[in-house]
Amino acid sequence: MQVLNPLSVKALLADGKEFAFLDVREAGEFGEGHPFLAIPLAYSRLEADIARLVPRPSTRILLIDGGNGVAERAAHALAALGYSDLSITEGGVAAWQGAGLVLFKGVNLPSKTFGELAEAALGTPHISAQQLQQLQASGRKLVVLDGRPLAEFNKMSIPGAISCPNGELALRHADLIADADTTVVVNCAGRTRSIVGAQTLRDLGLPNPIYALENGTQGWYLNDLPLDHGQNRSYPEHRRAPVPEVAARLAQLSAQQGAAHLDAATLAAWLADHERTTYLLDVRSPEEFAAAPIAGAAHAPGGQLVQATDQYLGTRHARIVLVDTDGLRAPMTAVWLRRLGHKAYLARPDALPATPAAPPAEAALPRISSAALAADRAAYDLVDLRDSASYRAGHIAGARWSIRPLLQRGDGTRATVFITPEPALAAAAARDVGGVWHLLSDGPEQWQRAGLPVLASPDVPSDAERIDYLFFVHDRHSGNKAAARAYLAWETGLLAQIDAQERALFCLG
Repeated sequence: MQVLNPLSVKALLADGKEFAFLDVREAGEFGEGHPFLAIPLAYSRLEADIARLVPRPSTRILLIDGGNGVAERAAHALAALGYSDLSITEGGVAAWQGAGLVLFKGVNLPSKTFGELAEAALGTPHISAQQLQQLQASGRKLVVLDGRPLAEFNKMSIPGAISCPNGELALRHADLIADADTTVVVNCAGRTRSIVGAQTLRDLGLPNPIYALENGTQGWYLNDLPLDHGQNRSYPEHRRAPVPEVAARLAQLSAQQGAAHLDAATLAAWLADHERTTYLLDVRSPEEFAAAPIAGAAHAPGGQLVQATDQYLGTRHARIVLVDTDGLRAPMTAVWLRRLGHKAYLARPDALPATPAAPPAEAALPRISSAALAADRAAYDLVDLRDSASYRAGHIAGARWSIRPLLQRGDGTRATVFITPEPALAAAAARDVGGVWHLLSDGPEQWQRAGLPVLASPDVPSDAERIDYLFFVHDRHSGNKAAARAYLAWETGLLAQIDAQERALFCLG
């Protein structure tokens, strides 16, 4: 393990070799300011998420924290898991900023910044909220497609819009767009997925008038136009195949971007290579993945993969192999990943290994039921590891909220019960504190049935203690117009903050 100053770390990020730059602070801390290429991997979730984000143990890993020793603790935990090339950024994010390097607010920075670049470089046309409303009132043939997952669409949507996540557009656009005379508007909550979705349809060669909705649902709301809530309109069952010209155009575009198809032998060699990282990702919808998973491939819906690469790809310069069952969604996703500067490739399901590696066994703690806890409540020290919002909404009386970086050792006189629905988080926390540990994975309904009193505490933990929660314009979808304006200003202002090294990551020429 070595300690590197921020300028040395910054230089390593540009040497072209694989690296994983992991910010091990909690989500709220990360979102208030982090380096551009930092991957959020909170120390509280380290063991639960590291194998998914950084699957190769010999990957060069660079850690950064708040200058409070959490990165060193994370390095020791990673070493225990077999990760061998570990470095810590000296002084954490404060030293990074002190060295004249920029800290960026928000999340999904590479994708958000890329969206702003892509709109200008690719000439993606946009339409304002007022123009869209006028189109709706005109009676012209129009379809509004929301490029977000259905759960986000359900929270707020443009009246009349249909949820079709961007990753599905290459396959399903013919089911949604009646004819070439239909105007198509793609929206999201802000800007990025509006731009990517509209440009996807343009890339496919559709002759329709196609626009991104400027500023998405937030722009609609800021123009005092009413949003829908609780809607579940989604794409219909797939019936109409895209015209052959679309598939041909997509094959040409993906080949131009360098997204080659791999044969079985090449893919097997890549997956067995201990010197390079290869991600194998199934980009189909969650429903398809759940119903018929493709053996050996992890799930990463194409639209969300492009929107939030830092939630799926912890290693920069890794090889990314995409698979689907239709030959359309994976190539379109690969085109966007290539534009984002990633090494994306394609494989067919029959080229995948027959026997994927078994997942590692999950560490276990002795479990205790709500009934057993209620029978001998005084014998246990209760520590609630759930997110702070859940704790505020309702927790067992006497249980204290904590998160792994803040955990204190018990008094040694009572066994500790960790309350969490994720056993892996409890097992990791147990390694950090002494004493005897148990796991309660039951939820509030079971607590109440067992007779355990449940309390709500809207002010505990305090806002200052909630390092797991990002307050940065958090209420922009909840009636706060100032927050919505601040978010959009942040998004459109990203290009002015990046340096030449960061701008060179993207391939839009």
